[in-house]
Amino acid sequence: MMKSMRILVLGELNPDLILSDYQTFPTLGQEVLVNDLSLTLGSSSAICAVGLARLGNAVRFGAKVGRDQWGAYCVHVLEEAGIETAFIRQDADVKTGITVAVSSSSDRALITYLGAMASFRAADLDPCVMEDCGHLHISSFFLQESLRPDCLRLFAQAHARGMTTSLDPGFDPTQRWENGLLSALPEVDVFLPNEVELRGLGRSEDPVECLRRLQNGRTLVIAKMGKAGCLTLHDGAALRVPAFPVKVVDTTGAGDSFNAGFLHAWLRQRPLQEAMRFAAACGAISTRAMGGTGGQATLREAEELLCCVT
Repeated sequence: MMKSMRILVLGELNPDLILSDYQTFPTLGQEVLVNDLSLTLGSSSAICAVGLARLGNAVRFGAKVGRDQWGAYCVHVLEEAGIETAFIRQDADVKTGITVAVSSSSDRALITYLGAMASFRAADLDPCVMEDCGHLHISSFFLQESLRPDCLRLFAQAHARGMTTSLDPGFDPTQRWENGLLSALPEVDVFLPNEVELRGLGRSEDPVECLRRLQNGRTLVIAKMGKAGCLTLHDGAALRVPAFPVKVVDTTGAGDSFNAGFLHAWLRQRPLQEAMRFAAACGAISTRAMGGTGGQATLREAEELLCCVT
């Protein structure tokens, strides 16, 4: 499918401070206790990139961080994962963002300081960033305020080079679900919303109806439905793949690990249902450890889970 198997990921780059296993969920004016904490690589784009690398893909990352300890930490973690970081700009005029995740085995709430990601734009990228790449992935469309207007042009440039493209919208804090995403979608080959994002963009409580409304003749929409697995339209009919039963430790980044798994399989032209099952396995495996990257699947681990659960 691709001239090159190198995958270019453009997007936000920040750490996650995870406060896990709370006794009660925090409310204003009260203090609650958690049983553990950890500092890990965060951000949807970076978690997906590390997931792709762990599955054996060559990955290049483009982003902007501050010239500070958090930025240095993020770049170091990417390099440790074998990801090419030469196209990450370290800017002394901005601070690296951070997300505080209050997490349990069933769900999580996120508090994010955008920092550098809010000012990251296509003009910050080296013009050579797409060279020798076969696929472009962008995450967190709604959070990336400055990159958002450039997404349509970036996807079009990628297609002009013979690359394929994918997008994870992320949550829209305004819940308006606008800002040009639907205009950019015709240049996206694979669109990867979760259930909340699908309903917001599709303007319906029926996920299948939402999928139908997002059809444009090009984009393959794969909806991540949490415990209900994943969902798409195939030949006009709903195609569902169930989630894998695992003992969940932390759900942080599970959707991004799912994205990595699906792209890994799809780029190798595996059948659609098989690619969805592989993605679901990667998402499930990632929940067995703390943090978005702490337990991401290797190719062998994903294939073993697929063989164990028929």
